[in-house]
Amino acid sequence: MIRPVLRMGDPRLWQTARPVQQFHTAQLHALIADLDETMRHLDGAGLAAPQIGVDLRVVIFGVDDNPRYPDAEQVPRTVLINPLLTPLSPAIEEGWEGCLSVPGLRGWVPRWSRLRYTGFDAFGRAIDRRVDGFHARVVQHECDHLDGILYPMRISDFRRFGFVEELFPDGNAGAAE
Repeated sequence: MIRPVLRMGDPRLWQTARPVQQFHTAQLHALIADLDETMRHLDGAGLAAPQIGVDLRVVIFGVDDNPRYPDAEQVPRTVLINPLLTPLSPAIEEGWEGCLSVPGLRGWVPRWSRLRYTGFDAFGRAIDRRVDGFHARVVQHECDHLDGILYPMRISDFRRFGFVEELFPDGNAGAAE
């Protein structure tokens, strides 16, 4: 089912989500199906459970052929539950981000350039990946939602934050959620 996405300003987006305690349940699979359908409907690269009003540490992400990011590298479709992110170097990379909870805006956001993420899939099987580039950016963006952080909170130069039409009059909106 396509669910409404909460928008910045809704106090539920500022909360820290609770860890999932039970895997492979009908409720968890239904939540993941709703996240996936909602994300695909909106051409998103990812979506976190808090964005649809569910207070659980569940994110999904994945990019293959997406019109919102024609130049983005592919990111495998992933369900990530109770994630833990660990930077693999102190290097920071900046890039454009957008968010389904902050529609119509983009910002220049610093992120770790390489990281390891661990967590679980819907069946409770362990996930352990080392990633960089756009994949690392998408994971960090989605996992921030689990801690009540939206990307504008990470922007250091607000001259590089604004409405898509103003920032990109040529129509090239850069990377976005």
